[in-house]
Amino acid sequence: MNRLIVCFPVVFNRGMSNADRHGLIAKAVRDSGGATVQELAELTGASEMTIRRDLDTLAAQGVLERVRGGARTLLLRGEEPPFALRAHESVDTKRRIAAEVCALIADGESVLLDSGTTCLEVARLLRERPVTVMPLSLQAIHLLGETPGPATLVVPGGQPRAAEGALTGPLTLASLAALRFDTAVIGCCGLSAADGLTAYDLDDAAVKKAGIASARRTIAAADGAKLGRTAYAYVGPTALLHTLVTDTTAPAEEVTALEGAGTTVKTV
Repeated sequence: MNRLIVCFPVVFNRGMSNADRHGLIAKAVRDSGGATVQELAELTGASEMTIRRDLDTLAAQGVLERVRGGARTLLLRGEEPPFALRAHESVDTKRRIAAEVCALIADGESVLLDSGTTCLEVARLLRERPVTVMPLSLQAIHLLGETPGPATLVVPGGQPRAAEGALTGPLTLASLAALRFDTAVIGCCGLSAADGLTAYDLDDAAVKKAGIASARRTIAAADGAKLGRTAYAYVGPTALLHTLVTDTTAPAEEVTALEGAGTTVKTV
């Protein structure tokens, strides 16, 4: 097992939430390839008993692999992190981005909501709003449908990608072609002024492209780590984006280039 090298201060915070601790553990294991219970206890300030319970929980969610004395990553080099792992990363940042996205959406709008962890945070907020929402992930559909609220849920057809829950395929594309939305909220795997909007999966890229074409305006929701990055499957040029909502870690040169191309950039 690879040894964990802690490159940031040990966090002695008894008030740390389970979600924050899980996110810290998931990132440490992912970045280093593996970690021992003792190393993770020192990193988080939690007891080793608590860390063992955390690792069992994260292993059950498919975030990591439990091994004797610790855990190791399930992620291959260059592979897209699975939804279960990404859901624990940069949670506060994603929630800030989601709040800003929702502030741009008016009551009464029809909204197409892309798959991904940031868009799932948007769904949490939109379920309390009088809007019509068509989500493109099983997680967001479940979230919007589990409790009655002012939001109207429209469920598309499609085939979910394994583990990711994103809906793709001919039925999803047909659903998008049959409707017109006020706003499409789109996530991305990579976004740069030079290479445009990109995704890891060709089917996902086709759905994003169709979603953008079905909407009057497009809001991209992406944390700063996605900017300047190019993934495998091309979606389209940045000129398709009316607004990008990101965070303050976004590279300044990319922000300037995107604004120069006509995209309004909001940082939170």
